[in-house]
Amino acid sequence: MNVKIEDISSIKKKLSFEVAADRVEAEIEKAYEKIGKSAKIKGFRPGKVPRHLLEKYYGPQMEEQVLGRLINDSYFKALVEHRIAAIADPEIFDSSSLERGKAFTYEAHVEVKPEVAVKDYQGLRLQKERFAFDPSVIDGRLEEMRVARAEMAVSERETAAVGDFAIIDFEGAVDGTPFEHCSAQDYLLELGSGSFIPGFEEQVQGMRRGEERQIAVTFPENYGSKELAGKPATFRVVLKEIKEKVQPALDDDFAKGYGLQSLAELREKLEENYRQQETNRIDGDLRERLVTALVERNPIEVPETMVSGQLDYMLQNIRNRFRSQGMTLEMLGMNDESFRSMYRDTAVKQVQGSLLLEGVARQEELKVETAELDGEIEKIARMANAPVDAVRKHYADDERRRALVAQVIEEKAVSLLLEKAQIEEVDKAQLADAEKE
Repeated sequence: MNVKIEDISSIKKKLSFEVAADRVEAEIEKAYEKIGKSAKIKGFRPGKVPRHLLEKYYGPQMEEQVLGRLINDSYFKALVEHRIAAIADPEIFDSSSLERGKAFTYEAHVEVKPEVAVKDYQGLRLQKERFAFDPSVIDGRLEEMRVARAEMAVSERETAAVGDFAIIDFEGAVDGTPFEHCSAQDYLLELGSGSFIPGFEEQVQGMRRGEERQIAVTFPENYGSKELAGKPATFRVVLKEIKEKVQPALDDDFAKGYGLQSLAELREKLEENYRQQETNRIDGDLRERLVTALVERNPIEVPETMVSGQLDYMLQNIRNRFRSQGMTLEMLGMNDESFRSMYRDTAVKQVQGSLLLEGVARQEELKVETAELDGEIEKIARMANAPVDAVRKHYADDERRRALVAQVIEEKAVSLLLEKAQIEEVDKAQLADAEKE
């Protein structure tokens, strides 16, 4: 076998193959021998079919088998011998016909990881947001918790107002004739929610407990029922009760509902979480700025296979997150295709960053010790609230373990770059102004 290797680009190679005629002949013979053992032609027992009949009826099957074997064997042998790190299946071009006494030739184009030599990665000039504690955030979170713990109670007021929950009986009619689903008893209506026919809630406001009132409204032109769309209607409404959500007092008893001893302790916990969240956000933002600076100094071409894989990963993540929130991508007017189009540039940048960080790690000869990997596994177990042994078993799989090692090495490369970078802390407003420039 002869093979010639050429670079099409930094991420694609062309391999030109010539498989010797004697190898082609041997594979053809081997294929017909195998086919002949099971070939079924009327008048002949299996294994006794003449060659000329095998060639007549099973020629296409033989060709498929021989071509597959010749291409697979020669292609993968070339990858091993020439240490080509292919990252996708090859595209086959200019395949010759299969003929006895003639060599078989073909071309294979394959994507490869670029050989990255990272430069100018020390002393990156970066801006980092300065953390500024905002007490109003804690107050806001406490208020959200109060709202979540609010309970419905009978109001002391006699007159219904916006924000109240009115318990009403109603009967409706169009031109004096009741219509389907036109009545209800003990119906709970939040005034101001806009959940009823336009104009209805506004006329319930101001009613007194026990009062009966005739309410006139007009169904919207785009109402779901064509029989009612655009028609005026009259409702007889009785306000039976007025309720409101009562929020608990912010005191030690409130904190005890969350398993803490005092309001001060609750505030302390909220502040701790807030600081951690902001620190993680700021660190993540700094990491993105570092990768951006690295890519700007080292623009590299990236394989389409890797970009597509990154988009798959991003798409799966967003769908999983939406699913946990009871949402779908389609609710935002998007589908897989539009998501890929919108986030393609982001995926390209992420792949570029990953390859460059891998290059830095290689050039700096960064390694992962067994103790470091064990520490990472324990960290993952804590975050997932899972048994360490179960997580360790999960990463016993070779592919998963390699992925984890690559992740740890990448983070070590980021830490090294940050240590060598010139980092200036600035206020959030300054950072926003700098991004606009």
